[in-house]
Amino acid sequence: MLDRIRELATAYQPEVVELRRFFHMYPEVSWEEVRTTEKISEILADMGCENIRTGFGGTRAGITAEITGSRPGKCVALRADMDALPINEENEIPYRSLSQGVMHACGHDCHMAMLLGAARILSVMKEQLSGKVRLLFQPCEEIGLRSGALQMIREGVLEGVESICGLHIWSPLPAGRIGYRSGPMMAACDAWETIIRGKGGHGSAPHETFDPTIAAAQVISSIQCIVSREIDPQATAVISTGSMQAGSLFNIIPETVRLEGTTRTFIPEVQGQVEKAMERIVKGISQTFRCEADLRYTRYVPSTINDKGMTLCIRELAEEILGPDRVEEIVPVMASEDFSYYQREIPGVFFFLGGGNSEKEAGFPHHSPRFNVDEEVFPTGVSMLAGFALKKLGSPS
Repeated sequence: MLDRIRELATAYQPEVVELRRFFHMYPEVSWEEVRTTEKISEILADMGCENIRTGFGGTRAGITAEITGSRPGKCVALRADMDALPINEENEIPYRSLSQGVMHACGHDCHMAMLLGAARILSVMKEQLSGKVRLLFQPCEEIGLRSGALQMIREGVLEGVESICGLHIWSPLPAGRIGYRSGPMMAACDAWETIIRGKGGHGSAPHETFDPTIAAAQVISSIQCIVSREIDPQATAVISTGSMQAGSLFNIIPETVRLEGTTRTFIPEVQGQVEKAMERIVKGISQTFRCEADLRYTRYVPSTINDKGMTLCIRELAEEILGPDRVEEIVPVMASEDFSYYQREIPGVFFFLGGGNSEKEAGFPHHSPRFNVDEEVFPTGVSMLAGFALKKLGSPS
């Protein structure tokens, strides 16, 4: 079975590359992936896919479809995200983005193309399937509070689905390698904001003010002690301040200071611990300096937690396809992924496909205007997705 999958993945490589470059040239931001949806819909219809459904979240973006095997059985899902980023591309390549200020700088163009390649293999080999494969082309992965995964779940895309698999091309991982991890793999992403209110005045008379800048400086420093002194050293947490806005003149102490930042955790208990500690510190320090403050803490995306059994399935599949020397257990990643919403509903596994290759100028980080990938890795990704579905639904040999 795997020999046939690898053979077809190699044969379809030119088509997958062509599709990836089309998506790269015509990127669309979150919830505006309409042209992309239309293109994918046409391809899936030509393949003979069934139950094609387009449009989610009150938009025309997003698509699901099914490939039905020759015998009844379970249903598994394969997912690819679709949205690009508001970034102006700096790569000088023939398939450079034609949309000013919009770019596929995270690999979602690759994900869509590889899932279409896997769908073509599964369509050819559907006589060996017992059950159904549901294909999810998800809009809006990049905007946490408007998550396309969460919206698709609300609209029923997981009904009847037993398990789900997804991949992310990953530039920090050398091209062609597979990275896996059981349990927490990617972090929860939260955002926080506080406005510290004091009493402004002239810089020459600070004693007549309640200086919010001093309180803000102490808050920024003190919240780091949450990680170093309140979180179990064997757990993981990150607290970062990304924005500080205060005043407009060099000699005036401002009335308010606004701070914004992000936190990253893996364990829900640690996530709650961080939130409570931040609220205590922000309010307590502000009061110490005769100011007032409230913390607005927003939970964006939960942590990506891989099912143990499904992770084992992916590892074994990767070793069969690539050999054990090109498969590695990775350390947890502090970036976030809304694939985690699917995993809260059903068993799921998410893995990395190495796409980094500095010799092909494919070593730049994700969300960089120079981001690109080594397209030679596509047959591996296609084989992994198709292989997972056939492993789960394939008829006994």
